[in-house]
Formats: sequence, structure tokens, C-alpha cells
Amino acid sequence: MQFFDTHAHIGLIYDDPIEQLRVIQAAKKEGVNRIISINNSLRDFSRVYQNLKTIPGIYHAVGVAPSEVVNPGNNWIDTIEESVKLSKVVAVGETGLDYYKQFGDKRSQIELFITQLDLAQKHNLPVIIHNRNAGNDVLEILSQHIPDSGAILHCYSEDAKFAERCLDMNIYFSFAGNLTYRNARNLHETVLNIPLDRILIETESPFMIPSEFREKKRTMPAYLPSTAKFLAEMLDIGLEELSAQLWTNSCKIFKLPE
Repeated sequence: MQFFDTHAHIGLIYDDPIEQLRVIQAAKKEGVNRIISINNSLRDFSRVYQNLKTIPGIYHAVGVAPSEVVNPGNNWIDTIEESVKLSKVVAVGETGLDYYKQFGDKRSQIELFITQLDLAQKHNLPVIIHNRNAGNDVLEILSQHIPDSGAILHCYSEDAKFAERCLDMNIYFSFAGNLTYRNARNLHETVLNIPLDRILIETESPFMIPSEFREKKRTMPAYLPSTAKFLAEMLDIGLEELSAQLWTNSCKIFKLPE
């Protein structure tokens, strides 16, 4: 049985390469054999990529999050264009919209988002999407700009009705440790009403600690099986069957061999 963490900010857990390696080794002991590393900012990408590039099972996404809209970096488009050529880069992101903290202004966030969707299309890559209090705009933009390789709504936070509106597009729904919270009724309803072959799981490390580990200070990829167990119980299927399906789903969207 193996698991695929589709979203972990390894560079935010620890800066030190040795500590990052220990995080990954701990995850593999729990059967988490593949992880998508998400950069916190484009300026961090190269350092984290170099730290992890020789480790089997670690892949990367590269992009500019909405939190960086005011200062995405000089020549950020060129940086993404060059980075997606690297052998272990499998997605553009995370990108998207965040109206909760009001980073910059909406127009600038939308322009940043659309540009990266178009880059994903150009390079035949899926896109990893951050959405906070911006669901309607995210969906409207995707209806016009979703790349052919598809999109992942990471750390899904909307409800089942919103998910239903997404099903006509090549969109996957990735659930983090907050799925295990008793009051996350919108997420529970969602997973019961979407196809299993559209579901992914992630840790969103170092955030979104699963209930089982709520006394910890930060999430680790090693905690991913806790979310998988909760999901298996919700769906009333065996954990081994679920993990196999989630693995298949993850490999499909990121175009990786099973």
C-alpha cells in the first residue's frame, strides 16, 4: 500500500536540506512514496529543487501564488518558462485567487492567474489552484482558460454544489487534513457526491494538521495516511482499495507512471 502527497511545502517545513531529507524518509516509512513539492515563492523554487532533485519520488510544481502578486519577482514568466523544462517539474502552481487576505487587488490577482493558466497550456502541464473566498471567479476563469492537462483544486474548501459545477471540466479535488475535522461538513458532503476517480489527497504541509495529530505544531507528509484512513471510512471502502485508486488518480493528473 502506498500514498501520494499531492501538495507539500517542504521548504516551509524546514530550510535545511538534511532536515528536509529526514521529513521525506519519515514519510516513506509510512508508505508516502511520492510527494509534489510546492514552492512558497518563486524565489525559493531553485533552492528547494536543488535540495531534493536526486531524491526518488519527489516531484515539483512551479508558480506564483496569489500571496506573491505584489512582488512575483523579476522576469517571473521567464523563470517559470525555464523551470518547467526541468525533469521533475510536473505542474504549474500553486496559483489562483485569494480574496480573504486581499493580496494586491483582484485585477492583478486575476491577471497573474490567467497568465499561469496559459503557461500551463503552453507547456502541456496541469495547474494546481489555490482558492480562498474566490470560487465564482476561479470557476469562471477556468471555464475559459483551463489547460488541456487539467487542474487541481488543492486543499478543497468549497461545497458539494460547487464541486458539481466543476465536473464537466477536467478538474480534480484534493483534500487535506481539514477533511478529518468534525465540523468540515461541506467537505464531507463533497467527497460523498463526487466520483472517486476525481479525488486526491494532500498534507498541505506544514499546515492543515489532521485531527489525529492535532497536538503537533506542523503537518508532515508522514501524516497523509491519517487523512486517507478517514476518507476510506467515510466512503466505506477498504484503505488498500482507496490508496490504490488515489495513487492512480495522482499519477494520471501529473502524467507519471504508476
